[in-house]
This record gives sequence, structure tokens and C-alpha cells, in this order.
Amino acid sequence: MYVCSCFGVTEKQVKEHAEAGACTPRQIASACKAGTDCGSCVRRIQALLGRGNCPRRELVEQGMPALTADLADLADERLSEAA
Repeated sequence: MYVCSCFGVTEKQVKEHAEAGACTPRQIASACKAGTDCGSCVRRIQALLGRGNCPRRELVEQGMPALTADLADLADERLSEAA
């Protein structure tokens, strides 16, 4: 099933990139461009990534406020681009 229609990226490809170490939508975008055009697939990518082991995610869960703010800004940026 396609996740990103703009670049023809499938769920399988997103999962493969995640297994190779991409653990954020931005890292997925760097690997295959998914989420960089219209942005409508970013939430689906986030859902596919789930809450796996990601060093940056662990920092957020430990309460690193600066990193939390950066991730919130990224999410807001994607939502405004999608609108």
C-alpha cells in the first residue's frame, strides 16, 4: 500500500528505512522524500514508525525540553504546510 502518493513510497519502503535506522519522519524524508511535497502522509509515516527505539525519542521521553520544542516546531511546520 502506498504511503506517499507524491513520490510513490510504500509502507514496506518506510518500514525498511525504519529498520535501517530512520526513526523520525524527517529521517524517512531524507531517505526517500516521503512527506516532503504535500505533507499529507506525515501522520501515516509517524504511525508506521510508532514508538520504537530511537535515541532522539528516548531523550524526549527523558524530558529534554529543547528537543521537545524542536520536535513540536517540526510537527507544526508540517501541519501548516499541509493546510
